[in-house]
Amino acid sequence: MSSPRDWAELLRVSALFTVPGDALAGAAASGLRPGARTAFAAGASLCLYGAGMALNDWADREEDAAERPERPLPSGRIAPARALAAAAGLTAAGIGLSLAAGRPAALTTTALAGTVWAYDLRLKHSPAGPAAMATARGLDLILGAVATAAVQGDGHGPGRAVRRALPPAAALGAHTYAVTAVSRCETRGGAPGRSLAALAATAVIGALAAGGRDRRGSGSPRALARAALAGAYVATAARPFLHAVLNPSPPLTQRAVGGGIRAMIPLQAALAARSGSLVPATLLTGLVPVARRLARKVSPT
Repeated sequence: MSSPRDWAELLRVSALFTVPGDALAGAAASGLRPGARTAFAAGASLCLYGAGMALNDWADREEDAAERPERPLPSGRIAPARALAAAAGLTAAGIGLSLAAGRPAALTTTALAGTVWAYDLRLKHSPAGPAAMATARGLDLILGAVATAAVQGDGHGPGRAVRRALPPAAALGAHTYAVTAVSRCETRGGAPGRSLAALAATAVIGALAAGGRDRRGSGSPRALARAALAGAYVATAARPFLHAVLNPSPPLTQRAVGGGIRAMIPLQAALAARSGSLVPATLLTGLVPVARRLARKVSPT
């Protein structure tokens, strides 16, 4: 019989803490305060992330039997049929939650769900894999924006929210692309070039997240918070990427991937601060130590 820990490993509970920030960063980009519909969007995102993890292990169960036999499916702790059923159920739950956030949010969630399933079942091992994963993260941030936007003809509709969310979605997508590219060789190692490219991408994304004009000056609380959060993002991601460049062994490559996943939280916070939302940015920073502690018990990869 499967235990709660088995399911925690399958669903990567330590990585789930990197998900709510997508909705909050999207809400910040929309220029509106997060509300109930933002919460529904975050719930939908959590469901789809868990669905993607379960589907990933179901699709890779034969490969994992050779490379990662300790995982829940190849070790026999969770039956493949149950993992597939969980993926389908969580996908349905995610789309159902998004319906409460409005039709634009439901359409965005459906596109996100399609991207997740296409990645796990078809694109993961293709050249399009990193781009598909980056698209999924970008859509997740946009989901937060369109769910938050009020459809009242006051200039704050979903269309405007999408336009405003595109730059932070692109930044988050670029980071996701870099991490996914490194993850494709985490069980084999030996790809310092990918880690070096991810390191360079981290520096560029960090600079963009820290930048931006502030009418109150570079010493304003918002500007300082933005710079501090961007620095935290770079520090979290860059160090393990650098270690993987210097020693591209499987353990260090896996740590680089884990560090890249955890770095999404300070990146989301920096993007929210860049949009002027300091309260969500501050709240997101509280997830960092929780995710770090959980990662010691349950791997995020």
